[in-house]
Amino acid sequence: MIRSAIVAVAVVAAPAAFAADLPYEAPAAEYAAPAAPSTWTGAYVGAQAGYGWAKAKNHGLPGTKPSGAIVGGYAGYNHQFDGSPVVIGAETDVNYHDGSDRKNFGGRIRNEQQWSGATRARVGYAFDNIMPYAAAGVAYSGQRVNGSFNGSGGHDSKTAVGYTVGAGVEGQVAENIAARVEYRYTDYGSDRYKVGANRVKTDVTENRVMGGVAYKFNSFGF
Repeated sequence: MIRSAIVAVAVVAAPAAFAADLPYEAPAAEYAAPAAPSTWTGAYVGAQAGYGWAKAKNHGLPGTKPSGAIVGGYAGYNHQFDGSPVVIGAETDVNYHDGSDRKNFGGRIRNEQQWSGATRARVGYAFDNIMPYAAAGVAYSGQRVNGSFNGSGGHDSKTAVGYTVGAGVEGQVAENIAARVEYRYTDYGSDRYKVGANRVKTDVTENRVMGGVAYKFNSFGF
């Protein structure tokens, strides 16, 4: 009887002892792919709006301040150097203006900004998803002078061409979305306008503050 009990215990214990001798293998951990590094490289297109305050110097006549709202769009391309925070790029924009101002002086003179655009080079320094930047390039604008003085009146329009410089801050707010705010100074140079039988030389400069939101065609890598 005792012998039978010993044999039964041995039969039951043997598999457990064998299992204890097997090497232990921990369950495989799930593989997590590393997150793609954030990069500013890529093409983008956006919309912008803001306000510009300008000064028009009409030589020999009163000056005006054709200031107003600005609404438009922009498109460009950035390249961020591998392993570097430096970002370079090029951008162009086109905008509608409603800026105008008029002065009366026994006659009248009115300066208008009807549209504007610029093609600029940009350089930025990326702090991960925030990038301050500077920009400079050529600017162009549809300018119109309307007046009546010296017994004659009329209007004339020109496409003024000058330069623009500015700076801003851009931030990645979603996987393919960037928002920005920037300041820009523009000098459109001098142009001569024929206002009836009169000739008017006008210089226009402008300051503006703009905000914009852009779609980047490849992901920032969030």
